[in-house]
Amino acid sequence: MSAPAPLYQQVKQYVLDRIASGDLKPGQRAPSEAELVRALGVARMTANRALNELRDDGVITRRAGSGSFVAQPRAEGALLALRDIAEELADAGAPHRKEVLAHALAPAGAQEAAQFDAPPGAHLVHVVIRHWRGETPLLIEDRLIDPDVAPGADTADFSRVTTYAFLMQAAPLQDVEHVVRAVNADAALARRLYLAPGAACLEIRRRTWSGGRIASVARLTYAGDRYELTGHPARPPEGDVS
Repeated sequence: MSAPAPLYQQVKQYVLDRIASGDLKPGQRAPSEAELVRALGVARMTANRALNELRDDGVITRRAGSGSFVAQPRAEGALLALRDIAEELADAGAPHRKEVLAHALAPAGAQEAAQFDAPPGAHLVHVVIRHWRGETPLLIEDRLIDPDVAPGADTADFSRVTTYAFLMQAAPLQDVEHVVRAVNADAALARRLYLAPGAACLEIRRRTWSGGRIASVARLTYAGDRYELTGHPARPPEGDVS
């Protein structure tokens, strides 16, 4: 007969069972240390360890002064694949909405122009969009588009169409470049994603080409605890075990 699980594991399982049954739903307040002590008769230190491990596992989030909350299931993106965020969330069964925070045609500064191999002052369309997963902000898309390569970018209604869908039609993809890194949210980004300043985020910098020219340069910043990249390496040829 196997020994019973340690008490902190039993507390974790109690919370996990309530989530699995639907008694606790994403975004709802999770049991506090005091509530777990009363309900299960365990020590406060045991309840604290269980909640901290659930946090580390991504099951709950703990906010100083506010308590613990059931985490939203993470959206998944294919590793370095180019996909529409609306399609990604639809595949995960999650509602998607977008909020245009900025959309303007303006002359590029030296740094922005250099990303397009264009002279300073060249006109680029700047778009900033907040993407939501249900009631939770997931992604801040900060994108520059060359309207000469993607005609209509300055007048497109990005509250109705995603930039992905627009660009695939206006500037058919020829090549793409990705740079992926971990970043910490500054005060402005934290406000936009409803995060604590300094929270971990995933940043993807993406350039796309069409017709031999750079069509767009984007900085895509995801809330780190709400998104993950997945990939499946291609199977090596028969006999290749390197």
